[in-house]
Amino acid sequence: MRWSEQATTATDSSALPGLAKLSNLVASVTTPEFAGVTFHEILAKSALNRVPGSDSALPFGWTINPYRGCSHACVYCFARPTHEYLDLDGGDDFDRQIVVKVNVAEVLSRELRRPSWQHHPVALGTNTDPYQRAEGKYRLMPGIIAALADSGTPFSILTKGTLLRRDLPLLVEAAQHVPVDIAMFAIHDDALQQSVEPGTPTTAARLATVRAATDAGLRCSVFMMPVLPWLTDDLDHLHRALAAVRASGATSLLYSALHLKPGVKEWWSAWLEREHPELVTRYRDMYATSTYAPLGYRKWLAARMRPLLAEHGLEHGTADPATGSTRSSALDDAAAARGTLGFGADGRPRSLIAHELPGGARSSQPRLF
Repeated sequence: MRWSEQATTATDSSALPGLAKLSNLVASVTTPEFAGVTFHEILAKSALNRVPGSDSALPFGWTINPYRGCSHACVYCFARPTHEYLDLDGGDDFDRQIVVKVNVAEVLSRELRRPSWQHHPVALGTNTDPYQRAEGKYRLMPGIIAALADSGTPFSILTKGTLLRRDLPLLVEAAQHVPVDIAMFAIHDDALQQSVEPGTPTTAARLATVRAATDAGLRCSVFMMPVLPWLTDDLDHLHRALAAVRASGATSLLYSALHLKPGVKEWWSAWLEREHPELVTRYRDMYATSTYAPLGYRKWLAARMRPLLAEHGLEHGTADPATGSTRSSALDDAAAARGTLGFGADGRPRSLIAHELPGGARSSQPRLF
């Protein structure tokens, strides 16, 4: 595929030493459509990532990350430190140096065909967003969705990206064969959301995407995450947020307080000093010794949320303890979890899935140039 007026740049080993060490780096690309962002296209060696967990019924999870780094530029993003393995920083580099696994669908398809694959649920969007803006050009998700559905593997998608609407027909078809669970992040304060998540769609656009998904018959939860102490935890804010979630048709709501890993805490603190200096001391005290908000605050938030959820008729959703995504409905269906759902009497996938599978009509490797 070709982007208009793009430029391909050679990797400068002195500027990007970590990336220069990658034997699977194909090219580094810039384009006026994404001013200030460089995309580093690589040929992935693997697609499925095994994640340790604590659930006795499923003591580990599986994830897929088509991108590393994210143009959403969320100030609090817990994945920021993952960029440091490439000698990049978790601040501006995380927002502007995006690693793209251009062959991820092909690699995934091969991994799913292995006899050892047990069709455990797979989560997307647990590290960086698979529907960040560049997905509109790279188009990696249709091939991933098709490969998972074709293999009988349940999956979930956690996103802030309204681009998910592009793939609703494919997701609806996939859900006829495997459990498909979708969750959308949302912060319900427009000015705050644009400040703390400057590269994301508006909350209204995200909830409209939830409505489109549920109208199409898909399960779609809302992650009200993170709840920001002294910014989004007052009763008026929470009432308005839950009313909007209810109106979107979401099947459940999950929430949690802000947590700040080392490498993220510094980035958050810089934003806080710039935008809300009156809260700097409070946050410094709250997160002085822990990544997580104090237990007392978390209990207070739960006590506040419990009656609000009941008042707005919302089910409290369940997160997967291994991946942090919405818990796959496949875990409540032993047959589905084993991947025994079929494709009908003829044993063949339907047209959209077949069209998007690696080797199908749209299987050419997505590239910017």
